[in-house]
Amino acid sequence: MRKLHLLSICLLALLLALVACGNVQNPASSQPGKLNVVATTTIVGDVVRNIGGDNIQLSVLLPAGVDVHSFQPTPQDVAKIANADVIFANGAGLETFLQPMLQNAGSKANIVSVSDGVKLLSAPDLQASGPAENNSGGDPHTWFNPNNVALWSQNIADELSKLDPAHAQSYTANAQKYQAQLKDLDAWIRDQLSQLPEAGRQLVTDHDSFTYFADHYGFKLVGAVIPGYSSVAEPSAQDLASLEDAIRKLGVKAVFVGQTSNPALSERVTQDTGTQLVTLYGESLSKPDGPAATYLDFMRYNVTAIVKALK
Repeated sequence: MRKLHLLSICLLALLLALVACGNVQNPASSQPGKLNVVATTTIVGDVVRNIGGDNIQLSVLLPAGVDVHSFQPTPQDVAKIANADVIFANGAGLETFLQPMLQNAGSKANIVSVSDGVKLLSAPDLQASGPAENNSGGDPHTWFNPNNVALWSQNIADELSKLDPAHAQSYTANAQKYQAQLKDLDAWIRDQLSQLPEAGRQLVTDHDSFTYFADHYGFKLVGAVIPGYSSVAEPSAQDLASLEDAIRKLGVKAVFVGQTSNPALSERVTQDTGTQLVTLYGESLSKPDGPAATYLDFMRYNVTAIVKALK
């Protein structure tokens, strides 16, 4: 693993040298009068786009449908961060790929964690099937509570206003408008979930990612196929057996797996327990022509699927 880490660092250093020499086209070359902004994930990027509007030039590192836990940066990605004025990340330990890039890119951009100020929760606190693996810092999937995303929007507006005071009023107005949409979304979600009896509000997911959703909307996290915050971790046979026992004991109806995750283990659990496998959007939006092209659509799609599966 250490050799692989050193190799990654050397590769990124080489890519930066290519960028500096002009051998890699920079897809984030700045436009006059606009902040050159980079967002890490499609979800962060969508919120940044809503706040920044036409006053920024936005690039997003991860394409739609790519798992943040297994993302490998390209030369174009190195070019994006090397020339950014500001980089917006989810933070809370999600983007493990980012620090090696920053160390080697020599970027002077401000790095802003949009989750700053969110009270980080731990999945084991809400689980019925025993503790998950040790994940210091808490669950990084803060966007599953729209109130957290409202805080994101304020963090983004504050940073953009600081870097571009001439458009501060616009950023503030955009944030207020978006926060009103998030408030409406939260009310809609509560209305939809009212169709589910309290006893039916049980979630099994492919990995620990619904902590904030469960806490905010009153769900029990029965457990996760992969007991951890990364979808690329590996559960033990004992982990899977314990989860299947809990599913049978509690009468869980479905296992929810993210679009970007490998469904093989989740499929095995559903086959063993006679439950249904339901696909959700987890760490990425859909492509622009898909059903979850924005964060608002992402949440509506997921809630609709959850209600349908658990009714």
